[in-house]
Amino acid sequence: MMRAFSYVLLLGSSFFLFYACTKNTDSSSDLIGNWVRRSDFDGVARSEAVSFVIGDTAYIGTGYDGTVRLNDLWKYDVDNNYWIQRATMPGTARSSAVAFNTSTKGYVTTGYDGLLKLKDTWEYTPATNSWAHKSDFGGSARVDAVAFGIADKGYVTTGNDGNDTKDFWQYDPASDTWTQKVSLGGSKREGAVAFVYKNQGYVVTGINNGLTVNDFWMYDPAVDKWAEKRFITNVSTDTYDDNYGTTLIVRSNATAFVMNDKSGTAKAYVCTGENGSILKTVWEYDFANDLWVQKTAWEGLERTGAISFGVKNRGFLGT
Repeated sequence: MMRAFSYVLLLGSSFFLFYACTKNTDSSSDLIGNWVRRSDFDGVARSEAVSFVIGDTAYIGTGYDGTVRLNDLWKYDVDNNYWIQRATMPGTARSSAVAFNTSTKGYVTTGYDGLLKLKDTWEYTPATNSWAHKSDFGGSARVDAVAFGIADKGYVTTGNDGNDTKDFWQYDPASDTWTQKVSLGGSKREGAVAFVYKNQGYVVTGINNGLTVNDFWMYDPAVDKWAEKRFITNVSTDTYDDNYGTTLIVRSNATAFVMNDKSGTAKAYVCTGENGSILKTVWEYDFANDLWVQKTAWEGLERTGAISFGVKNRGFLGT
């Protein structure tokens, strides 16, 4: 599916635009958040790319431009608002892969080359602008999985290997090994989103056998357990979820990032994607209260399969 890059949520992009988001209030709307256009992405427009952040630097790579799969890599300088191409990933060009990072390196694994689902893993070192081939992903070859990094280890779960999955794997760069961990609770899924807060990983949205899922899970590596959060549809008899509806938050092929709000409290944002139609809506998740609130919609065109990241208290969305 085509995705494009650059808006910042000053609460971040568009068809190789970038938008960033800050937390300003628009007086013409009851929704809060301000999308500001940033420098257009310098690479070709694409969908199903990956992104990772090392320090205060974001990277975007791989994807599908509508004709061919890609294996290029681009670095974004947030302070100076420009893009620079970095070393091309030596592995098979792909889309629908996943990426995660440690404090010093980025990793790309799984994906689709147009014929085959993949499971090879590649490590990028910014200090030397170089790639190294690492051990294959421990699970089955798959597409549309999710990944996140915590405490210099990587985690990969869900996706489709011919069937939707929810097995969960940890990658240890120190030993270059994959270890299977306790599986994600709830529904199998593909096309979900993942994000990290206080060294815990969160997985939400996606589809299972073509139907959107409404369960929401948090993984704590300190105890190797998943905990279920509140559903993201209006299924309770309480009032907190009355604004969720049955279709407003659920979606697939969305994107997510974490940033601080105006008060300095970290929140997560789930943006764009699809659910019967292509979406541009944005929902904010409050970690402290396990609640969702709708925010100002993405200001570019509706899209699916975009990428996003949070850097220096701004969220960026594009492609």
